Order: sequence, then structure tokens, then C-alpha cells
Amino acid sequence: MLQDFNLTTIIARVIVLLIAFTIHELSHALTADYLGDPTPRHMGRITLNPLKHLDPIGTIMLIVAGFGWAKPVMVNPLNLRGNPRTSMAIVAVAGPLSNVILALLAAIIFRLGLVEFTPNPPSGGASLIGYLMTQFIWINLILAFFNLIPIPPLDGSKILFAILPADLVYRLRPLEQFGFLILMALIFIFPTAIDLLVGAPAGATLSFLIF
Repeated sequence: MLQDFNLTTIIARVIVLLIAFTIHELSHALTADYLGDPTPRHMGRITLNPLKHLDPIGTIMLIVAGFGWAKPVMVNPLNLRGNPRTSMAIVAVAGPLSNVILALLAAIIFRLGLVEFTPNPPSGGASLIGYLMTQFIWINLILAFFNLIPIPPLDGSKILFAILPADLVYRLRPLEQFGFLILMALIFIFPTAIDLLVGAPAGATLSFLIF
């Protein structure tokens, strides 16, 4: 579904992204704020205004290429209560978790039989709502699983660093500066890996939620 490229799909994805990216980043900000770091609040990130959270290039990439990113929420680990690595992992997991919750909530209307699963762009009517909601669930799941990939700067890397021994994390830290390049190489050179890590679990979860 992410490879479809037509006006209906673009409009649907823009609507979904305004919600999904905003809630994802707001969840990071609220969690950090709750754990004691005022940085997101001072930077105006505790808001439902999507313009505060969207990255223009990242949003366009997700619409046309099937992957993308929002503007990262800046967090100071030293301000967080508890173990900094553990607290950062909690902040990190809040984003993907919010997307899974959004997908779960949207799936209720399918379970109740209010709309039908519509994977392809429709001509109009009730099927248009079904398509929008299908895209809503799918994109939220894609965002959740994509961000759980344990490669910096994605959320999964912070979760991984909280699990690994401290000495190993120290040795891996220098690789963070190459994280984006590693991620791009994985996407463009090894797309099968991305499908296994993101597409497959997202598709399985979609089927479980709707059918």
C-alpha cells in the first residue's frame, strides 16, 4: 500500500501523518516532561500543533517513498528521574507505543463492522472512509515498527542501549554519528531487511487487528 501514488492516497496520507506524527512526538515530549526534563516544554513541543512536530523533508519522504521522520524531540537525559538510560528508553518507547494505540483505536470501527477494509484507493462513498481508516492503521503501524529498529537516531536504539551492558554501550556510542547513513543503506541497499523488520510485522498486526 505504501507504493500507491495518486491524489486520493496523498490526501489520505497527509491527513494521517498530521495526526500520527503529532501524537508520536507529543508522546515523547509529555513522557520526558513527566520524568522531569523541561526541555521539550521550553521548546514548545508539548502541543497538538502539527507544525511544531513535522519535518518537511521527512513528511514528504513518507508520503512518496513509504518511510520518513518527524522533527526529533530534544531531551536532556541528565534531567530525567531515575537511571538516565532507562528513562531515555521509556521516553523513546512512548512514541511507537502511541502509534500502536492509535491503530488499536482505529481498528475498533472495523471490528464493529462500521466500515470495510479498503486497501486500494476507492471511487468514493463509504469506501473512502474505509480507505482512510485503513491507511490510518497501516501508517501508524509502519511508524511504530520503523522507529523500533535499533539504529540511531531511531527510538529502538535508545531502547537497545538501555538493555545492553554499560561498557558495550560505551563502545557503540561512536557509531551513533553514522546511524543515519547506516539506516539509509539498509533502506536502499537491503530493502528486504526493512520488509522483514517493518513491513512483515506491520502487515501481520494489521491482519490481526482487522480480521
